[in-house]
Amino acid sequence: MRRLWVGVAACGVLVLVGWANRGALSAWAFAHTGEEEPLSQGRALIHLMLGALRPPLDLRPDIPIRHTGVNPFGMNTFLQQEVEPAKRAEQLRLIAAAGFGWIRQEFPWQDIEIAAKNDFSDCRNTAATGGCISAWDKYDQIVAESEANNLRILVRLSSPPSWSRADGEARGPFAPPDDLQDFTDFAATVAERYRGRITTYQIWNEPNIYPEWGNQPADPEAYTALLCAAYARLKAVDPEIVVLSAPLAPTLPLGLASPAQPAATDFNDLIYLERMYAAGAGACFDVLSVQGYGLNSAASDERLRPLQFNTARNLLVRDLMVRHGDAAKALWISEINWNAAPPEVTTIFGRFSEAQQARYASLAYERMQTEWPWVGNMMFWFFKRASDAEKDQAWYYFRMADPDFTLRPVYASLRDYIAGARFIGPGWFQEDHWAIDWSGGWEPAQDDRYTFGGAQRATTPAATLAFDFVGSGVKLDLASGEPSAEFRATLDGQPLGTLTARDTTPMALARGLSNERHHLEIFAPVGVIIDGIIVERPSGPHPLILAGVILALLVVSRAVMSSSSS
Repeated sequence: MRRLWVGVAACGVLVLVGWANRGALSAWAFAHTGEEEPLSQGRALIHLMLGALRPPLDLRPDIPIRHTGVNPFGMNTFLQQEVEPAKRAEQLRLIAAAGFGWIRQEFPWQDIEIAAKNDFSDCRNTAATGGCISAWDKYDQIVAESEANNLRILVRLSSPPSWSRADGEARGPFAPPDDLQDFTDFAATVAERYRGRITTYQIWNEPNIYPEWGNQPADPEAYTALLCAAYARLKAVDPEIVVLSAPLAPTLPLGLASPAQPAATDFNDLIYLERMYAAGAGACFDVLSVQGYGLNSAASDERLRPLQFNTARNLLVRDLMVRHGDAAKALWISEINWNAAPPEVTTIFGRFSEAQQARYASLAYERMQTEWPWVGNMMFWFFKRASDAEKDQAWYYFRMADPDFTLRPVYASLRDYIAGARFIGPGWFQEDHWAIDWSGGWEPAQDDRYTFGGAQRATTPAATLAFDFVGSGVKLDLASGEPSAEFRATLDGQPLGTLTARDTTPMALARGLSNERHHLEIFAPVGVIIDGIIVERPSGPHPLILAGVILALLVVSRAVMSSSSS
């Protein structure tokens, strides 16, 4: 019995200590669970620790991965819905002013090739326009204004016109065309028109759920056929075009019919992707897309729950990619945000205050930059709608701005975060990373010996490169076959001395650093070829956390067992 009271007393002490430090403990729990309420944090920690007992995922975070060095800040737009060109221009100006580098903009097939194949005239509003106009005019302006604001465009190709299906819109406006060549002809026409100006295209959107594949069963094999046909046509126009697969909506049903739409089915995203790979999709995209909604928890939620949805779900997707031989491909997040619907609006997306939305969005980008080197870009969903006609619907409250351009709190939050977010996080990145400054004389070098065929060669004695990084160490990846070379470097303004590269393995410049932001400047000799930067990650605390919890459980169970045997 005495042991039981000792156990109870020990637990009481732990409770008192926890209560005295409840603020710090709550912050720690939020940093791992994305939950803010104590009871939710407790349940989440149990789930997190049980999850740690499962076999670890194979994420391959420390290998070279294509298309991860781009500006990671993107914005979803509905510019095609704005009637006034000035409003399109103002949207793009505000997006660029906040520091975003990309927009994700649909070029709807039904809005460009409207009435018939090869007919690019728009005769839908002749009373206002005085006759038919070119359907391209709106999109030409979007492209030109984006260029003027230094914004790159990820073009989403989707939404077939009714003429592309024999049954018109009987299966819904998003059902695929009868003839895939009609779609690939359209894709090639867009790519040819904007060749050299737009180099990134995404094929479709959420084909695994209703109504994005029409009012019919989701069909991963049929989507794969469409994806592969479009990939081939786009690469024929320009081999440098980067093709993204459609983002798959996180969902649970295994192709079961929806009671609301008996002819339609949703399909679990992970199984849908498995079937895409089985159908040959791995050869038909350069970047895999996912949706990254947090829904009911913040981006810091580390739980991996196949039957629940959070931002960590993309780790399961990454593991699946690695298992199918796509470890060297990036994953881009096409949509991410937290819903701020008011109490009177019913929502299925979770409900948060605008202050939480603003804070969580910044946390999402921070986690992407410091933990997920296999993610290249993340697109905020979304900037604004053209009107407030949908304000009675929950999804309207993902907006960053009102139709009249009133900016919501999340705009300032992300603007402030982006202003200080030009750095390299842990991982192995190529020489084209957006956070690296090259100066004093460098030129691109192409050779099959280099990672992904490209590197940077120093051409003058003044050649330097500089960047900020967050990690515990940093290495320089030198191209194979280069002679020994001597470098000078400074870390946080302090000289590292002369560094000699005597072989072709990555050269360590600094190790054992505090996991904080550091600034590195490298002075390279003429002829040296830089093939990448490796930032080392600090060791994580999770094994200790798990061990501590298991120990606490053992102590309590031992006390209980001892008391029962007394």
